[in-house]
Amino acid sequence: MTSKPYDISKDVVLEAFRQVKANRGSTGIDDQSIQDFEQDLKNNLYKIWNRMSSGSYFPPSVKSVEIPKKAGEE
Repeated sequence: MTSKPYDISKDVVLEAFRQVKANRGSTGIDDQSIQDFEQDLKNNLYKIWNRMSSGSYFPPSVKSVEIPKKAGEE
């Protein structure tokens, strides 16, 4: 059996998902919602874990959101 280059527990990936869901994480750059992701949760989490532990996971760009500010604030 070949081991993965990075020792990442599947439980850690599941806990990260649970935290994103608990914080009501919004859609990312791919516009996939938590509800959509949960439709095939086991497979989606496995794919992320597999790519992370093999070193081939490169997260997509972060979605930019403008935050309105009062005049003179940065």
